[in-house]
Amino acid sequence: MGDTGPTGPVMDRDEVDRALARLGAEHEAVETSLLALQDHAGRRLLEGAELTGVTAVRWSAAEASITLLWAYFDAYTGALRTAREIRSRRRWSSREDLAELTELLRGEAVTVAGSAAAAANAATPDGGPGRLSERYSLAALVDRMNQLYATSLDMVVAADAVWSALPARIDLLAAELQRTRKLAHSVGVRPGEHPSGDDLERITRTLTRLREQVVSDPLAFWRRAEGSSAPGGGRPDTTVYDREARALEEVRREIDAVLAVRQDAEQRIVRLRDVLSRADRTLAEARTARGEVLAKIAATEVPVVGGPPIVLQEQLAAAAEYRRHAQWHRLSPLLESLEEKAEDELLRARESLTAVTAPLAVRAELRGRLDAYKAKMARLGHAGDPELNEKYEKARRMLWSAPCDLRVAEQAVLRYQHAAADVLGSARRVPGQGGPVDRTEPGA
Repeated sequence: MGDTGPTGPVMDRDEVDRALARLGAEHEAVETSLLALQDHAGRRLLEGAELTGVTAVRWSAAEASITLLWAYFDAYTGALRTAREIRSRRRWSSREDLAELTELLRGEAVTVAGSAAAAANAATPDGGPGRLSERYSLAALVDRMNQLYATSLDMVVAADAVWSALPARIDLLAAELQRTRKLAHSVGVRPGEHPSGDDLERITRTLTRLREQVVSDPLAFWRRAEGSSAPGGGRPDTTVYDREARALEEVRREIDAVLAVRQDAEQRIVRLRDVLSRADRTLAEARTARGEVLAKIAATEVPVVGGPPIVLQEQLAAAAEYRRHAQWHRLSPLLESLEEKAEDELLRARESLTAVTAPLAVRAELRGRLDAYKAKMARLGHAGDPELNEKYEKARRMLWSAPCDLRVAEQAVLRYQHAAADVLGSARRVPGQGGPVDRTEPGA
């Protein structure tokens, strides 16, 4: 068994050489990482930015960590250089050299002293007050540097990711917002006059405030990925940006609708005039028909026909006025409302005409039915039947006289139908009348 010391068995030359090779590789890896962190665009931006909020707090801690990292690295470099110098004294290291190397490579032989440790109080592992000097083994020092590097890089990468993603997108949205504002102004969509104009003002204020917050406090817009321990594991929080982008898109659709109104306003107003004119003509026809029904039909209730809608005509005149003065934002909702009301008015007029002329339609149906039965009876050879002719003439006088009592006339038509049915039934029982012959009668 070899000699032992406070750090355990004394290392042999092969162990020392392997340890130096491993530590040298770790030194290169740490140096490469530190230089990359030093040159990272996010770190340079953080150094020059006026930070606020959570980013200011975390960057203060990260700066202390980075300062301490370089102090640790310098101590690590010095210890490694000392170890290499001891090993290079002689080709075959003496027992004393090996004992010294063992203590240096395995023991807590690295001291970070004075201002470096004191300046990094916020970066101590337990969060407590920093000490004026700290002692580490090389392995513990590497672990400590890895820990500080990971937390510092995480903060830098997160801030850089937010700055790379959000400000540019906000600027693009702001440019689109300005184009939309100009377009809105051209069609009369202005704050205080149209809801979309108010929305544009609110979106403008929100984007301005959002950009200022993103630039000064990027970490407030960072969402760490759950379960991820890798530096920079997460994504920028675009909740506010996405909400405003959707709001701007809604405003743009509203303005497109207003633009569409500007393009086809004249045709739509002409169509509205035509629909309302047809409704007026239909109502006039219904009023005329009502007078005719009251004169020709007795003992029936005829609904009253309303007059033309004055309000719609006034609104149509207002729409024409809006078009004349290019007030498209006012014309758009008015046309949509008018188109719906005009169609409803035309439907109401048609329903009024149908309701008013219903008694005339009933009379026409009774006249047609009576004449159809008479023609049928003549075709079957019963045109000279006196009883039928009497009932026909009575029903005909009722239907062609004014005023006509529809209920009485309908009963007269039904009596003629029943009489015709009786005649047809009798004819089927008499030989030679086209019905079945009873062979039991004489002369059969």
